[in-house]
Amino acid sequence: SLRGATASLSDMLSTVAASAFALSAPMVSRPALSNVRMTAITPGDVGTTKPLGVYDPLGLMTTMPDKYRRFQEMEIKHGRISMAAVLHVILTEAGVRWPGYLSFAEDIKFSDMPGGTWASWAALPNLAWAQIVLIVALLDNSVLAQKPDKAPGDIIPFFWVRYPDTPGFSGKEFKLNVERNNGRAAMMG
Repeated sequence: SLRGATASLSDMLSTVAASAFALSAPMVSRPALSNVRMTAITPGDVGTTKPLGVYDPLGLMTTMPDKYRRFQEMEIKHGRISMAAVLHVILTEAGVRWPGYLSFAEDIKFSDMPGGTWASWAALPNLAWAQIVLIVALLDNSVLAQKPDKAPGDIIPFFWVRYPDTPGFSGKEFKLNVERNNGRAAMMG
């Protein structure tokens, strides 16, 4: 009886294995990671942090290295805007408001604005949205435009030093990685 149970178990396992191989896709040979040529960024650069390291699932660094610099600039810019938006949500939900009027013409005070993302967005007058978009576009394309000779994200045009270049937690590389990772987390919402 034990021999029969063992035989039926092995028959079941071989049937399951055969069906699994029958449904699997053919093997595709992939190049080893060490053979991949990365022209835009290398392990250890700013933005390549653990656990992912150099994470490029779409292959943009090898197919479009000339555009990768622009992608870095946009990631930093969108990360900064997202961090400000997350701070907005936290502060407005906590009840923090500016003193005074948001709009004299429509008699709206900052204290009249509801907290949260969608409620405050819906309560803002349309002309205020046009004003916000115009100011952000002007700043983005003129005063705070990215210069090609500076590092990605280094957009302040006057006498401001981004971070001192010292090793450790107070150094430039650590702080730039923290900024990039916090921006990534804020963009995820």
